[in-house]
Amino acid sequence: MSSSTISPADIRAAYACIAPHIRRTPTIEIDGADFGLNAARLVLKLELLQHAGSFKARGAFTSLLTRKIPAAGVVAASGGNHGAAVAFAAMKLKVPAKIFVPSIASPAKIQQITDYGAQLVVGGERYSDALAASEAWVASSGAMPIHAFDQRETMLGQGTVGLELDEQAPITTLLVAVGGGGLIAGLAAWYQGRIKIVAVEPAEAPTLTRALEAGRPVDAEAGGVAAESLAPRRVGELVFPIIQRHIDKTVLVSDDAILDAQRRLWTTLRVVAEPGGAAALAALTSGQYVPGPEERVGVLICGGNTAIVNLKSH
Repeated sequence: MSSSTISPADIRAAYACIAPHIRRTPTIEIDGADFGLNAARLVLKLELLQHAGSFKARGAFTSLLTRKIPAAGVVAASGGNHGAAVAFAAMKLKVPAKIFVPSIASPAKIQQITDYGAQLVVGGERYSDALAASEAWVASSGAMPIHAFDQRETMLGQGTVGLELDEQAPITTLLVAVGGGGLIAGLAAWYQGRIKIVAVEPAEAPTLTRALEAGRPVDAEAGGVAAESLAPRRVGELVFPIIQRHIDKTVLVSDDAILDAQRRLWTTLRVVAEPGGAAALAALTSGQYVPGPEERVGVLICGGNTAIVNLKSH
């Protein structure tokens, strides 16, 4: 798939389709000094406020609204966020859904999926195990698979984050956390090289870094604190050429840096992000990415599905 197959016009058409079903998430502009940074201003896109707690709702609704759904409904494999998004979209559109997640999925995400009424299957240790189980279900049931990242509709939906951000705030650089690559591919297809896009990965799950080194998607380590959302083992075959053409660099961040960024989001902004959602900010707060004096940096806070907050019922 060449990048020309997903154009800004395609993403705009997807946005027109899903806009009635998703939230236009806000941005907040803050002084870099709030996080102890020299960067003058930062623009945070708070996509953790999206339905089901992450950007994944965009791709889920795009699939459900633009494809013919069989009587057997839909099926998805997920580390958690994609499953919650598909379950939410299916609930809203009254479509049967079956979600496969690995045992590392967080309790918060598992609870969400069941709350949205989807049938949940927990098994295997990693995303790749859940994917294999979901593919077997597709073969036996005829259900429609919705891939977490390596699918045209998924990329189109995730690209709508860029469309919104473009209208909300002028930026020169965007930091984006990467797991399977669907989000950053959609953003790359939207911006088409107009801004610098920096991929941020956990050092324990460097799927895109390994792919760029090899020139193709290859298996990589899949561990760390953000493993449930940013460790699919390898980036997608469809997303890779788009990413390869349009992103500027990858940055690796440690687990400690991710957890520190998660804490800083809470103490500074009272924003509760999951580790994967805080990873992009970690590139800045850990010094792994140092913006130039003229850069206007956008940071995508992509998910907030965590059990870190436990509000008492009384």
